[in-house]
Amino acid sequence: MAENNLLGALGEEYAREYLKGQRYVIRESNWRWHGKEIDIIAQKGNVLVIVEVKTRSSLQYGRPEEAVDDKKIRFLTSAANAYIRSHRLNLPVRFDILSIVKNEKGFDLAHLKDAFFIPLN
Repeated sequence: MAENNLLGALGEEYAREYLKGQRYVIRESNWRWHGKEIDIIAQKGNVLVIVEVKTRSSLQYGRPEEAVDDKKIRFLTSAANAYIRSHRLNLPVRFDILSIVKNEKGFDLAHLKDAFFIPLN
């Protein structure tokens, strides 16, 4: 496994453990739709939370969450809609980003709740 893929997998595992510690229920990990994936689909109370995990080895090229561009947002919102339809859910949806940066002791994590909203166009 390439080093960046390993770092991404470690970051996603760290993200899942963090969410569980915050009393989220993990419904899906790496849920695939049209050849792409939603990193984590979780639920807290009656809210479905679509989580994009971005992990970096340093801040050399900026904060991890800065990599979530308009194209990624459009995909995530479309995929979330497909997940909701396929599971016949009637829940409010929130889109979060977990921004993770590796450090000497492990990881620094920032949880950006309501990081973006469904685009209108």
